[in-house]
Amino acid sequence: MTEETVLFAGTTEGRRLSELLAQAGIAHTVCVATAYGEIVLKPHPLVHVRQGRMNQAEIADFLREGGFTLAIDATHPFAEEVTSNIKAAIKACRGAEREIAYLRLRRDAGRREESGVAYFETNEACARALADTTGNILLTTGSKELSRYCENEAVKARLYVRVLPGMESLALCMEQGVRGKRIIAMQGPFTAELNEAIIRQYRIAYVVTKESGASGGYPEKLEAARKTGAKVFVIGCPREEEGASFAQVCDALEKRIGRPLGQNAPMEIVLAGVGMGREDGLTKAVEAAVREADILLGAERMLAGIASGQEKHPFYQAGQIIPYLRDVQETNGFAHPRKVVILFSGDSGFYSGCKSLYAALEKEIKENRLAASLHVLSGVSAVSYLAACVGESYHDAAVYSIHGKALCNLAGRIRKNEKTFLLTSGVRDVNYIGEALLAAGMPECEIIAGCQLSYPEQRIMRLSPAACVEMKEEGLYTCLIKNPCADRRRLTHGIADERFIRSASPHGNVPMTKEEVREVSICKLRLREGAVVYDIGSGTGSVAVEIAGLSDDIQVYAVEQKQEAAALIEQNKEKFGLENIRVVNAAAPECLSGLPTPTQVFIGGSNGRLEEIVSALRRKSKSVRIVVNAVSVETLCEIRRILSMYRIKEEEIVQLQVSRARRAGSHHLMQAGNPVWICAFEFDGMGTKA
Repeated sequence: MTEETVLFAGTTEGRRLSELLAQAGIAHTVCVATAYGEIVLKPHPLVHVRQGRMNQAEIADFLREGGFTLAIDATHPFAEEVTSNIKAAIKACRGAEREIAYLRLRRDAGRREESGVAYFETNEACARALADTTGNILLTTGSKELSRYCENEAVKARLYVRVLPGMESLALCMEQGVRGKRIIAMQGPFTAELNEAIIRQYRIAYVVTKESGASGGYPEKLEAARKTGAKVFVIGCPREEEGASFAQVCDALEKRIGRPLGQNAPMEIVLAGVGMGREDGLTKAVEAAVREADILLGAERMLAGIASGQEKHPFYQAGQIIPYLRDVQETNGFAHPRKVVILFSGDSGFYSGCKSLYAALEKEIKENRLAASLHVLSGVSAVSYLAACVGESYHDAAVYSIHGKALCNLAGRIRKNEKTFLLTSGVRDVNYIGEALLAAGMPECEIIAGCQLSYPEQRIMRLSPAACVEMKEEGLYTCLIKNPCADRRRLTHGIADERFIRSASPHGNVPMTKEEVREVSICKLRLREGAVVYDIGSGTGSVAVEIAGLSDDIQVYAVEQKQEAAALIEQNKEKFGLENIRVVNAAAPECLSGLPTPTQVFIGGSNGRLEEIVSALRRKSKSVRIVVNAVSVETLCEIRRILSMYRIKEEEIVQLQVSRARRAGSHHLMQAGNPVWICAFEFDGMGTKA
């Protein structure tokens, strides 16, 4: 291309276009308004940068003096005045020795209608609407419009402003009296996860944004707002949406120069398990990937263990990694692919953050925000390493992680297994293991704790639960708990009624579903691993205890409005060592709204509000399995009436009457209990009957 080219930048697409022009050997001038706009441009000998704002006359003079024959307008879609000035300046230059061709690069907005989103024509209209709201506001429209939102002191007091990290932006914030933690100076675009974190951190109720399109991060803002419940106020796109897409501008440029600008070469992303962290613990495949990498990402500890000269960054979360990779893609250009290796401790498929990052990256690739290939390399897990150190097998052990979380029913899990491996976060988790074992009456357990495995300071200690409680030395721990008195797991439920605590005082007993009725009712629930179960009208908690004891992965919510009964449930929960029961001392159905969606519900008592409870359950889940017990004909009739209101499936009604033997001298007489109706059903998802 022999003619001179000027690119008026202001968007990510503008920076990308400059990269491609430079790679194609085309010298050009890039005009940016601010010093920060110059900073984010990748330096190149063929790229001359002109920084500073220009009015129409100044642009015309600049075009004449530069002898430009092609002007590419890649300014922001909201910079209407700048675009108007560029067009007018080109028109004013007509009649000169050379005509100036004009290309407008259009950013596709990709507008979507969403609930919780309000649209405004202007910033002023948006600011007026915010004056009638309450709650914190995240302003993402930039610093130039900030003054419009600061005119109202009540609105200003609630503002958190996200701006570019440039002196001009910060100066404008200071000028308007926005300071300190209310300024978030960062360069986008941002992932939905990072937007969500900011919204939650600052308790944002309203997000104000321009409709800036996919490359401007608009869909990610909507997604974050949807997940957090924040409302979105959108300043709509300009009515005039002229111009050509990025691909169309590239096609036009290729025709002018007579050759391709360059193809988008995808980067290669590898998620690699690095074992314990030392370089000599890498598998051959991971070692080769690390050696061939252009960029290494991961926690500082893992990067420190890799002796290499590659570019390294301590990023290990999706909210850090995805924006960085987008930036690499944009600033590195597309002519040469780069290999990025992201390091994970242990085995990438074993209690690893690799799974969630893989899903996030896969989404970015599928939605064309990243041009990349993606694959995973496994490593050596801490469990297999510790097992080898102490000569133990792990195929016959239970393996859990309490890294970054409290494992539900920890003591109960250890009680059932002769060997249990635990991945931990640090010494506090070792203390917790000791405390849980002592509280559960298992002081005979031995804890083999591996600290800083594979490192020169590696230590393997054999500890009692009491010694674990006293541990103070911080470090990375993997533990093996050996239980010489492990229980054999029962294959059926069924706890004798006499084992439950029935009263906190000598006065009377709290109602309890009797054993045989309890067992049949639980069978009708058709429970599976991972179930979320409500026991409504829980009484003493006998049903909740039986269900929670079936699996540590079941979560049970024992709902009981009477304080005395709720206290008894807590006692029975503690007696049977079941951490996977949560007692809810409140009335149903009001308290159900704050609970997770159930998979199964047992209703032992409704306090006369059965219809309201069933209606609330259907609103929470269209596929929940419900079992209701009735001891009177009137209650059974009410159940039938309620069920006639809905389309249901898998309906079962069982009448159960149990007789128990009692001694009468030397004889045994059968004493009959009251008949109980057990009604089970599911909604078919089709709503109420017409």
